Amino acid sequence: MSITDILTAKDIDAALASVAAENSFQYKAFFQKVGLSGKSADQVKKVFEILDRDCSGFIEEDELSLFLQNFKSDARALNDAETKAFLKAGDSDGDGKIGVDEFQALVKA
Repeated sequence: MSITDILTAKDIDAALASVAAENSFQYKAFFQKVGLSGKSADQVKKVFEILDRDCSGFIEEDELSLFLQNFKSDARALNDAETKAFLKAGDSDGDGKIGVDEFQALVKA
């Protein structure tokens, strides 16, 4: 499955353009702009599975830093501050990673 099976290329391009500058990533605005906020729980789960590159059932910090590149390979990596803020926002149980339920809650926040 590809991310463009769920989200449109136009929305992905617009969302990535909005976070092209260093320190500009805000997950809520990104999820809205890319169209993920309006997707069903099942569709959000499918996106989570794409983001979970090692298929561990969690998105860890190293996967989060490459978050934007899952949408388009030439997108920038998140910097350390953006990655840590994103992880902190999504890691509701404090285990240092984001599970599918945490990701779904983050998308709908």
